[in-house]
Amino acid sequence: MVTNYEGDNIEFKNELPLLPIRDIVVYPFMILPLFVGRESSIQAVEHALNNTDRLILLASQKDITAEAPEPSEIYELGTVAMIMRMRKLPDGRIKILVQGLSKARIMSFDQTEPFFISKVSKVEDVAVDAGNVAVNALMRNIREQLEKVITLGKVLSPDILMVLEDIQDPGRLADLVASNLNLHVGEAQMILEVLDPIERLHKINDILSRELEILAMQQKIKHVAKDEINKSQKEYFLREQIKAIKNELGDESGAAPVEDEFQEFRNKINNSEMPEESEKEALKQLGRLEKMHPDSSESSILRSYLEWLTDLPWSESSEEIYDLDKAKAILDEDHMDLEKVKERILEYLAVRKLKGGKLKGPILCFSGPPGVGKTSLGKSIAKATGREFVRISLGGVKDEAEIRGHRRTYVGSMPGRFIQALKQAKTNNPVILLDEVDKLGGDFKGDPSSALLEVLDPEQNGAFRDHYLNIPFDLSNVMFIATSNVLDQIPGPLRDRMEVLNLSGYTQEEKVAISKKYLIPKQMNENGITDDHIEFTDEGVQSVIRNFTSEAGLRNLERRIGALCRKVATKIARGEGSKTQIIPKEVEKLLGPPLYTKEDEKECDEVGVATGLAWTAHGGEILYIESTKMKGKGLTLTGQLGDVMKESAQTAIGYIRSKADQFHVSEDAFDENEIHIHLPAGATPKDGPSAGITLATTIVSLLTDTPIDKSVAMTGEITLTGKVLPIGGLKEKALAAMRMNIKTVIIPWKNKKDLIDIPEEYRKKLNFVPVKTFDEVVEIALVGWKKKEAKPKLKKSKNSHPPIAA
Repeated sequence: MVTNYEGDNIEFKNELPLLPIRDIVVYPFMILPLFVGRESSIQAVEHALNNTDRLILLASQKDITAEAPEPSEIYELGTVAMIMRMRKLPDGRIKILVQGLSKARIMSFDQTEPFFISKVSKVEDVAVDAGNVAVNALMRNIREQLEKVITLGKVLSPDILMVLEDIQDPGRLADLVASNLNLHVGEAQMILEVLDPIERLHKINDILSRELEILAMQQKIKHVAKDEINKSQKEYFLREQIKAIKNELGDESGAAPVEDEFQEFRNKINNSEMPEESEKEALKQLGRLEKMHPDSSESSILRSYLEWLTDLPWSESSEEIYDLDKAKAILDEDHMDLEKVKERILEYLAVRKLKGGKLKGPILCFSGPPGVGKTSLGKSIAKATGREFVRISLGGVKDEAEIRGHRRTYVGSMPGRFIQALKQAKTNNPVILLDEVDKLGGDFKGDPSSALLEVLDPEQNGAFRDHYLNIPFDLSNVMFIATSNVLDQIPGPLRDRMEVLNLSGYTQEEKVAISKKYLIPKQMNENGITDDHIEFTDEGVQSVIRNFTSEAGLRNLERRIGALCRKVATKIARGEGSKTQIIPKEVEKLLGPPLYTKEDEKECDEVGVATGLAWTAHGGEILYIESTKMKGKGLTLTGQLGDVMKESAQTAIGYIRSKADQFHVSEDAFDENEIHIHLPAGATPKDGPSAGITLATTIVSLLTDTPIDKSVAMTGEITLTGKVLPIGGLKEKALAAMRMNIKTVIIPWKNKKDLIDIPEEYRKKLNFVPVKTFDEVVEIALVGWKKKEAKPKLKKSKNSHPPIAA
């Protein structure tokens, strides 16, 4: 038996026609109208009216779009309902009023055509104690939450709160609230299938809490929108009132500025001589601006865009200097030496002069250690060519938008660094210095080095398209100069687009000359002293260079000269002295004990200690390679060596073992001794193949107990057959050798061609000895080796194997 809404008992049928319903779930005791249009559904209704005492099973479809659902597409749990009324409509459909009676589960389908008839079993809720305090509290909370939902604007039946007050059964309360919340079918079906009334109440409580949050946010959004509208209307009315007042007073200036602004933009666009495509876009955006409210956010974005467009130097160019003698005089005045760079700039000016100014700007890259004048050289080139100078620092830049700009859709968007530089220069042919191009980064925002490929390609930069402007701009007249310390850190495609000019370090004589001509006058001026207060002697400057700096460039030297000037300025301020003469003794008195002394050089010829030469980003360095032996077996390498240098040591060992007889080394020496090779300054990573012959020399010296000449330094890669292969950075290494009073430098034979690039003064002070094989190296580096060669060779070890007969 089942009970209807009025409390009448109705006999439950185990076989009922099934009416699949869409987009709704019917709960027990729920009364609602249904429109039935499908032929199969109409037949099911008629069968219920005629055969099952008006009882019909209502079950929801899983897919509401299915016109003829399969049994698997219908939820198993539905509601047995009674058809209270039926009315046929003119369009062929029927309208029925149904009342839910009880939950029922579909056990099987006895018929599927022309309509569904199914065997069903009645499903009862779990029994609960309606007088439980917790249950009553939960029911009261649901009533209160539903009242809040209605207060916040949820459209529900006005009588529902009164009906809820009369319901004391937890299950019926949960079903009534669920039926009025317009839940999705899936969520409503989930509520229907929960048989425990308490659990059902908890789920309804959660749904109401969620609905309250959504409605509260909706109310907040409405209030904000309303406030904005009211504010805009208020401002508009006030503005119109001000305009009316000014008109009454005869003051027309209130409306004039906007008109003047548009006309000013139009005049700027016409006078800028921008390309036709760009002018068309600018006028289009100006037309949009004229139609907008002046205080809208879009109008401020457009106004900024037009300001950028009209401020760019579309046709403004600097008048270049084509007088080569004048240009060379300017370059010589600012920088000593650097002949290759100066020659390249003069070549460019000469060709441009012959072609009448129709030549694309060069893209140069100055590579060298810090402090050699790469950045200042860019300023001198701009001065020598008569162009404006703009510096763009690329160190640490990780965002591609820094190069190409941000799109205008973003808040606070602006053009990239190059468009900003052109606006700053006010000409379209400046010298743009790309400082520290080897220190570009890259992350999830893009790779700036890839974005630079277009900028630094002469075939593409004639139509560079910044994301912000979104129109092409011609960068082909710009002279780009990049600077870097380490070329290897620049991506290959980017490096390929630049003409690389290497700037090596300065010799001691060059540093003295530069100090006297540039650094000393600059520091004296900055520290407020004159020639009456201080006098720098050549010996004093040499003492500063030799004892207080160890660098390829000039930065530390300038700091030391500045320190001397400050010490003298302090003495003068205290009234303690007259003119100070900077001599070596005075330098030590003012700056303290020397930081780099003769103790750093080798004092005598030592066994197992060879002098190598290394290249670093800061210039050339001396590398002392030490070795020792002890009882044991194998090779130990320390000093934070890289894989390539470790392999060089293994190659040297392999070659010496294969020629042990020739080098007067006992074959047992490798089996009975552990060889330990160490490169001092262990915290500094070291790598590369150029220490190969130095490692081999120290091993031969160690095993033959022959000292190595302290005045000989060497560099070169060794092969397993004893050949000496070429290396790089010869000029920097030669400069390092000069700083440490080295007399002879052993270099690979194939580096002989690089001696042309080394100044004459280097070649006079250093004896460069090109070698082809390692045999030549030991003859030069090991003291008394030729005499040892004249002695009879060592006998083979007893443990050595006899020769194999051919």
